[in-house]
Amino acid sequence: MLKRYLIPRFLQYLLVIFVGVTIVFFVPRFTPVDPVQQMISTIMKMGTYLDPKAVEQMTESLKELYGLKGSLFEQYINFWLRLFRGDFGPSLFRFPIPVIKLIGDSLPWTVGLLSVSTLLSWIIGNILGGIVGFYYDKRWARILEGIAMFIRPIPYYVFALIILVIFAYILKWFPLGGGMPIGVRPSFSLQFILELFRYAFLPLISMMILGIAVTLQTMRLIVSNVVKEDFVTYARAGGVKKRIITFKYVIRNAMLPQVTNLALSMGQIFSGALITEIVFSYPGMGTLLYNAIATGDFNLIMGIATISIVGISSFILIIDLLYPLFDPRVRYR
Repeated sequence: MLKRYLIPRFLQYLLVIFVGVTIVFFVPRFTPVDPVQQMISTIMKMGTYLDPKAVEQMTESLKELYGLKGSLFEQYINFWLRLFRGDFGPSLFRFPIPVIKLIGDSLPWTVGLLSVSTLLSWIIGNILGGIVGFYYDKRWARILEGIAMFIRPIPYYVFALIILVIFAYILKWFPLGGGMPIGVRPSFSLQFILELFRYAFLPLISMMILGIAVTLQTMRLIVSNVVKEDFVTYARAGGVKKRIITFKYVIRNAMLPQVTNLALSMGQIFSGALITEIVFSYPGMGTLLYNAIATGDFNLIMGIATISIVGISSFILIIDLLYPLFDPRVRYR
């Protein structure tokens, strides 16, 4: 069990993180943008005079802060050493606040939005997809799949904008953006929790509807094959109620591939969450990444990309290790 199942997957997990973080390190360094010169130019545009000696000293200090001192190999080694300490350096547009502090403030918002929307859309989508697949000869089932087929190709940002315009701008049922009312302090009171839900409802529902549409269609295709199996035919011939066949036999067996799809779709949903947060000005990683790209914040972009790689890889590893608990055909060998 340990040698043939756990260790290979853990090594693969480490390899994915190593390759991903290495790409995160090299890609920004091959771009024409120099964060040090960009910051010095920003300071000088404000009317601050800097003599050449001061510029030279500032350049050396900023290179140290941004991890750009020394050769490329030395930068790479220092990058990993700083990474193990959780040190991504200071942010540019929120200088001198450390990147890890900004990520720590924004990450809970994204994790909360992402985890709830992912799990709910996965559960609801699988149940609806199983019912639609089993009762596909019914008119309402074909209509439901037609709606899912219409919604699925819509990009995240377009769907989010549609919902925002209708429910926040026209109907004014929900706020246009943000994560909580201005000036309100976080607490465990019922009023604060309801306000959090009110602000998170539109980004949550926009991700859920698209996720449900994708999961429903996938589940419907899997169920269309499961209903042809001999054990389903035997259950029908034996007079077992359709409700029991649907949930206990068909959906239960069709759920096994969907456990893997849950892990594989995590990366796609994560990218969709970032875009959705930008549309709704939600104070998560998406909004933070947008500000980092807009200001050319070298350290913050690398920090967000690294945290994303580690988070998605960890989630996939957990699902992979738990999969044998769902599928009795897979054993720890």
